[in-house]
Amino acid sequence: MQIPLDFVTRPHASRRRDLLILTLLFGVLFLQLLGHFPLVDPDEARYAEIPREMLERGDLITPLLNYVKYFEKPVLLYWLNALSFSLFGINEFAARLACALSGLGTVLFSYHLGRELFGRRIGMLSALILGGCTGFLIQSRVNITDIPLTFTMTVALGSYILAARDADRPRPGYYYLFYLFAALAVLAKGLIGIVLPGAVIFWHIALTRRWRILKEMRLPTGILLFLAVAAPWFVMVCQRNPEFFHFFFIHEHFERFLTKVHHRYEPFWYFIPILFGFMIPWSFFIPSALRGFWRDRSLPGGESRLYLALWAIIIFVFFSKSNSKLPAYILPVYPALAILIAALFDKALSGEFRPLRRPALVFGWLLVLLGLGAMIYPLVAHRPLVAPVGGIVIGSILLLQGAFSVGAALRQDPRGLFSALLLGSILLFLTAPHFVYPLFVERKSYWEPGEIVKRVAGPDAVVVSQGLRQGLSFYSARRVVIFGGPGEIEFGSKIGDQSAWFLDKPQFLALWSGTRPVYAMVLQQYIPELAQAGTPPPRILWQSSKHCLITNR
Repeated sequence: MQIPLDFVTRPHASRRRDLLILTLLFGVLFLQLLGHFPLVDPDEARYAEIPREMLERGDLITPLLNYVKYFEKPVLLYWLNALSFSLFGINEFAARLACALSGLGTVLFSYHLGRELFGRRIGMLSALILGGCTGFLIQSRVNITDIPLTFTMTVALGSYILAARDADRPRPGYYYLFYLFAALAVLAKGLIGIVLPGAVIFWHIALTRRWRILKEMRLPTGILLFLAVAAPWFVMVCQRNPEFFHFFFIHEHFERFLTKVHHRYEPFWYFIPILFGFMIPWSFFIPSALRGFWRDRSLPGGESRLYLALWAIIIFVFFSKSNSKLPAYILPVYPALAILIAALFDKALSGEFRPLRRPALVFGWLLVLLGLGAMIYPLVAHRPLVAPVGGIVIGSILLLQGAFSVGAALRQDPRGLFSALLLGSILLFLTAPHFVYPLFVERKSYWEPGEIVKRVAGPDAVVVSQGLRQGLSFYSARRVVIFGGPGEIEFGSKIGDQSAWFLDKPQFLALWSGTRPVYAMVLQQYIPELAQAGTPPPRILWQSSKHCLITNR
C-alpha cells in the first residue's frame, strides 16, 4: 500500500505546479457529491435558511431565522451562501460550497506556509496531511461557520509569521494580509477572530523577546484596514437593531465563554478525544510533533516551530477553558499541527524514523482492532449504527490501513507509512459517509416533509412545528409557526409582536380545530394526545423514527 512520493520529496519544484496538483486532488475530494445528501438540522439548515431569507427580503444586513432576528453569529457565511445561492440556485450544493472552498483554501495555504517556513517537502506533506485528515475533510463539507473561521484564521496567523520570521527583513505585505484576514475572521465568528490571533502573537513576541515587531507591524495603517473591513457591517446592524450590541457582544461572547447559558458545557478534557478522533490518522503523532519545541527554539527553524506550537496550544486551551464546547471549535488548530507533523515525517524521510516508530505501531494495532470491531459490531448489535455491508467495508479499510502501517513501522519505512495513512484516510472518507450519513439524514433532516409542504400547502395553509426545525423552513421556503418552545430563536421571538407565530399547546389545538388547513411537524408521541383532544384526526403525510408530518385535512 504505497504511492509514489517522488513529487513530494523533491526539494525544489514549481510552486505553481504544486498548487495545481493539490487543487486538482483535493478539489475532487472536497467538491465531489457535495449536494448528494440533504441538509441536516440544526446547523446546516440554519446557515442555509438565514441567507435564503436575506435574498428573499433583499436585506443583507439583519440576519433572520424563521423570519425573526437571529444575532448569534456574524455575517460572513451568510453572505458567502447568499452569493452561492445567487449563482447556483437554492440547493444543497450551493449551501455547502463556501465551506468546501474554505477547507480547500486552508489546505492550499498550509502548503504555502509550510513551504515558506521549512521548504517545499514539508509544504507538500503539510497539505497532504491536512487534506488527508478524515475529520477535516468531512467537516469542511458541512455548512458551518467554523470552516470559514478556520480558513481566515489560518491565513491571518500564517501571514503574521511569514512577515515576522526574518528579523532583518520584515515583509509588510504579509502584515497587511494578517489584518485583512483577521477582520474576515471577526466577520466569520466574532471577536475570537482577533482575540486568538492576538494572544498567539503576544506570546510569540514575549517568549522570543522580539518587541520591535510591534514597530514593524504597521499598526496604524493595519488597524485602519482591519476596521475598514470588519466594522461597517457591525455599525449598520447596530444602527438598524439597537438590541444587537448587548446580545452579540455580551451574551454571545462573555456569557457564552464564562457561563453555561448555552447548555453546551463539557469537561476541560473534552477536546482531547475530539482532537485525536477527528485528526485520525495523524493524531497519534501529535505528541512527537510537539516534543522539544521550546528546547529547540534557537535552532534553525526553531522559532517557527515554537510559533506553530503556540498557535495550536493557545487555541486548544482557550476552547477547553470555555463553558461552551462543540467538536468543530478546535478546527483552527489543525493546520498548525499538520505542519508540525509534516516536519516529523520530513525528518523520517531523511533517516530519523525513531520518533515515528512507537506511535505508528500503537496506532496501527489500534486500527487493526477497530477494523475487526467494525466488521463484527453490525452482526451482534441489537440496533447497529451501520448495516453489515457498511461495517465490512469500513472495517476492511481500517484493518488494511492498520496492517500496512504496522508493517511500515517495523520496516522503518516512512514512505510506506505515509502512503498507508494517506490512502486509508481518503478511502475512509470516500466510503464511510455513504453508510453513516443516511442515518443523520433520517433522524435530523427535514428535506422530505419540507418538500411535501412546498408541494401541497396552499397560500392559506399554516405550517407548524413542535419546536424549531430549520430544515422545514428552508425546504418549504416559508415561515413556520412554532409551538412547544421557541428554542434557539427565543431572543428574536421577544422582539415585536410575535404572538401569532409562537403558540402554546392550547393555542395550537385551537388552530388545528379551525377552518384553515394546517400542516404540522410533531413528535410521534404527541399523535395520541392530539387524537384524543377531539379535534380532526391527524392524517400522516410523512414520518421518521422521531417525527411525523400531519395535516387536519
